[in-house]
Amino acid sequence: MTMLENIRGPRDLKALSETELGELAEEIREFLVHAVARTGGHLGPNLGVVELSIALHRVFESPVDRILWDTGHQSYVHKLLTGRQDFSKLRGKGGLSGYPSREESEHDVIENSHASTALGWADGLAKARQVQGEKGHVVAVIGDGALTGGMAWEALNNIAAAKDRPLIIVVNDNERSYAPTIGGLANHLATLRTTDSYEQVLAWGKKVLLRTPLIGNTVYESLHGAKKGFKDAFAPQGMFEDLGLKYVGPIDGHDLGAVESALRRAKRFHGPVLIHCLTEKGRGYEPALAHEEDHFHTVGVMDPLTCEPLAPSNGPSWTSVFGEEIARIGEERADVVAITAAMLHPVGLGKFAERFPDRIWDVGIAEQHATVSAAGLATGGLHPVVAVYATFLNRAFDQLLMDVALHRCGVTFVLDRAGVTGVDGASHNGMWDMSILQVVPGLRIAAPRDADQLRAQLREAVAVDDAPTLVRFPKESVGPAVPAVDHVGGLDVLHRSERPEVLLVAVGVMAPVCLQTAELLDARGIGCTVVDPRWVKPVDPALPGLAAEHGLVAVVEDNSRASGVGAAVALALGDAEVDVPVRRFGIPDQFLAHAKRSEVLADIGLTPVEIAGRISAGLAVRDERARAAYEMSKAADAPARNESSKEKKE
Repeated sequence: MTMLENIRGPRDLKALSETELGELAEEIREFLVHAVARTGGHLGPNLGVVELSIALHRVFESPVDRILWDTGHQSYVHKLLTGRQDFSKLRGKGGLSGYPSREESEHDVIENSHASTALGWADGLAKARQVQGEKGHVVAVIGDGALTGGMAWEALNNIAAAKDRPLIIVVNDNERSYAPTIGGLANHLATLRTTDSYEQVLAWGKKVLLRTPLIGNTVYESLHGAKKGFKDAFAPQGMFEDLGLKYVGPIDGHDLGAVESALRRAKRFHGPVLIHCLTEKGRGYEPALAHEEDHFHTVGVMDPLTCEPLAPSNGPSWTSVFGEEIARIGEERADVVAITAAMLHPVGLGKFAERFPDRIWDVGIAEQHATVSAAGLATGGLHPVVAVYATFLNRAFDQLLMDVALHRCGVTFVLDRAGVTGVDGASHNGMWDMSILQVVPGLRIAAPRDADQLRAQLREAVAVDDAPTLVRFPKESVGPAVPAVDHVGGLDVLHRSERPEVLLVAVGVMAPVCLQTAELLDARGIGCTVVDPRWVKPVDPALPGLAAEHGLVAVVEDNSRASGVGAAVALALGDAEVDVPVRRFGIPDQFLAHAKRSEVLADIGLTPVEIAGRISAGLAVRDERARAAYEMSKAADAPARNESSKEKKE
């Protein structure tokens, strides 16, 4: 049995020797490389926090002490140390989540995998324990990338205000989130990283003082806890201490003894402490360290030796199509600029950045700032393109509404990972944008169905300079082109049966699903028209008239059914006094468990067979009710007819 297999919970770590702990760290790294290569997942971040995770669980008593992981993509080691070592279905249906999960373990607290939130959670938990007189520590682990988020600094401001409330913040500083961390904070941390005078003095002091009998260790610990005036002579950590946080570090995050020592000192302190821990993303795996773009932040299924992808490629990704087209647009228009929130390469802006380095800004994990800054850029005469994951735009709703839309700013938002993303779980599904944003006056939303439409609609979007526009597309590969056979107003007609009874409104990538649904319904004798509205907000003026020619309208969208495109279509038909029933097929009002996208869509009924079956059943019920109503009407009229006949005979 390996060292790792002997770890059933955090308590098993406490009896291990220094040598055994080193062996365990190496086993964990080897396990992670091979396990994540089989399933895909966050590899680089977890390789970097092996010693830190071990130290946390040796010093603290989880779950009595609460350990919070900001974002959570670095929680794989934590899972291993808390008894979850079956990674065979990591991020797959029925397997472990790629993030902390309360359903999996009592050791997990935050399931929200959005960055910069852990410090707010920690502040609330620490206050709750203080109010209720509970014992135990609250420890929040946050990356230097996540510290670029405004929410983190709002929390720090509140945490520092309580001098007597114990709370430990561990800054996992690996100089990057997806990409290298940027901004003033990054510069400050870099200064701390490269100023080693203070730690050199401490190392010398430890060597000398620990030789002194009886009092040497006590004096050393006092030196390590020296007041700000002494420390500032060697390292510029004043920013944190001026906030009211006791600062410890920088600490080598791969020196288990040093990390444990820092954590134990922080544990004894009766107030907020920040431990600055230096780690290396991708530690121990040369291919990750050599991957300059993101140190293997996320990998797909791959060969762990060659790092060659093993999953078949089904063609170009939506992200790459966007990336190529926005770079072409940049060549043609000098006023087009780009903004991203710490995700330059994941959202496809790499080529744009290479060609136009002075026309792109990575603002860090700060979607709200990105949006307001875009309003300023637009007001200054440029056309900004803000590219983020769909789920992260939720954070900037107020800014989109009040700063961009209210001021009629020509800003284009490009939402990657829209709809069901699958394996990354509930908080990464981009399933709310077309619902939340329906209420924004003047905003136009495009949902392209294929690569050609993405290119065309992106160009249409950046051509609008007096209102915000938005283009959304999903994760994974772009499917084959879906040609239009006709046009009605701004609608693309994709299929038309003879004597169509059902109008299928296909939103974006649901077009192939709707076409297959139409085939199934045609086979049952139910004719269909399939249209792609292209721009789903506002509802095309031609849609109510087209709907009036059918007996039923069905809207199929990769978005929440609540207040989504289906609801907007129903409202538009009502306003136009078109009395045709509208059936809405979309994502139910619930958080979706992690699984492959295709599995999630099947589970929620967004498949051709399910949709066709429900439409057929609905029409059958409608026809049966109509027949029943007709029979009742005949029965009700029968006495009157008999009486009339009797009168005629008389």
